[in-house]
Amino acid sequence: MKDWLKAALVVSATMAAVTLSGCSVNPVTGKSQLSLISPQQEIAIGEKNYSPSRQSQGGDYFLDPALQSYISGVGKKLAAVSDRPKLPYEFVVLNNRVPNAWALPGGKIAINIGLLVLLDDEAQLAAVLGHEIVHAAARHGATQMTTGTLASIGLIAVGAAVQGQPGEQLYGMASQMGTAAWMAKYGRDDELESDYYGMSYMAKAGYEVWGAVELQQTFVELSKSRQTDFLSGLFASHPPSVERVEANKLRAAEFPSGHRYRQRYQTAIAQLIKDEPAYAAEKLAIKALADNQPSLAIKHLDRAVALQPAEAQFWLLRGEAWSMLDNPSNAEKSYTTAIGKNEAVFSPYLARGILRYEQGDRVAAKADLMQSYKLLPTAKASYYLGELALDNKQYKQANGFFQHAAQDRGELGNLSREKIQQVNLQLQPQSFLVFSQAVSNKGALLISVVNTSPRAMRSIVLQIAGPVDQGGYASTKTINITRDLQPGQQVTINTGLSYFLPNQQAARYRILAQSAKLVD
Repeated sequence: MKDWLKAALVVSATMAAVTLSGCSVNPVTGKSQLSLISPQQEIAIGEKNYSPSRQSQGGDYFLDPALQSYISGVGKKLAAVSDRPKLPYEFVVLNNRVPNAWALPGGKIAINIGLLVLLDDEAQLAAVLGHEIVHAAARHGATQMTTGTLASIGLIAVGAAVQGQPGEQLYGMASQMGTAAWMAKYGRDDELESDYYGMSYMAKAGYEVWGAVELQQTFVELSKSRQTDFLSGLFASHPPSVERVEANKLRAAEFPSGHRYRQRYQTAIAQLIKDEPAYAAEKLAIKALADNQPSLAIKHLDRAVALQPAEAQFWLLRGEAWSMLDNPSNAEKSYTTAIGKNEAVFSPYLARGILRYEQGDRVAAKADLMQSYKLLPTAKASYYLGELALDNKQYKQANGFFQHAAQDRGELGNLSREKIQQVNLQLQPQSFLVFSQAVSNKGALLISVVNTSPRAMRSIVLQIAGPVDQGGYASTKTINITRDLQPGQQVTINTGLSYFLPNQQAARYRILAQSAKLVD
């Protein structure tokens, strides 16, 4: 049997074993589903990713703490009647104008202000939160992690299963990969399941379940109007459809009438409604910046700030505009104001840190970049922190930062990989030495050494290991190259080993560069 066929059979059998060993019961439906993540691991992943996910999507909405309390209260009311009421549920409003809501494993749920302003009453809010609670209660995230990660890493996951610890291995991989790797799209069945049981939670909590039907109808209509920011938000992962509307109508008919609480909801979002003109001006400013019109952006932001001076995001954008106008003083003042408005979000620290780095204030830049990195370890913060560490000859620390930044798929990742080469040159200059073997006309082993680095080296120490003899031993010899080896230079050394050596035997010798030093 050919090797590729054997491998395919092993993979197939192992995947079948993974499927059988990974079957668990959906706590909401009672049906079997594939999950190699335990409930405890699921909760841990949600807790680990909750803060970074919020930071990367605008941070928590801070202008109206009462709104946060209100949303949390509605969410906990629904969670109490769910099929997993003891999950450590949390509900938060994000300062993000994209209509969106999401749930992490373990009951960590978020809703954007961009979605709240589209809702009409508390029943519709309950439809959104109830839907997300089902995703958490039914362990949809854990199932998505299992199937998505297995599919993306293929044989690595299969190998982990063969080792008998698939859950532990997958948990470790899912934890390191973060939410972006597995929170892509829920399946059609998961979506319909969340609609179906979310309405049940609404009814148990006393809400009018037709709010869920209206919600889906609104989303279908918005999708027809080609609002791309909408489609890239909430229903990139929760796609609307006429099918869902009809299914929800049939389900809603099964329940008695409930409460709407429209006035209560409208009172709760009053600040958002009041601030809508300010956010409309911000949207125009963002477009102006994208069109390379920073002066026009500042005019729009002047209006936004006049309407709502406490919004940190307006000041962050002002900083970007002033930077584009090559006015670092005003840019720094704007970033500082943004931080003063909201100290809990990473982006103004990152912007001010990069500005200060470029202006030569490395001490202040490091403080800002470290604070930004603490709140959200972005590739950009990692890159600049790596540069600062490299400047201070803290090579191991620099390597760690550049390794993180190298995960970026754009130009920043390419630059970071180049920096890693620089750091490796400092940490392990000997790794840039390349060897080849030959035999002299007198039968002695010759070694050619080439310095492939951009720096001269000295104090090069080589270890040569000969072939293993009949007794299981290999002869070794240490050779010191005392002369400087310039970039690109090659030197040939007569090792004095194995006179009368056949030419074909030279390749059996192994050469290791133990150490080397860069010439200052």
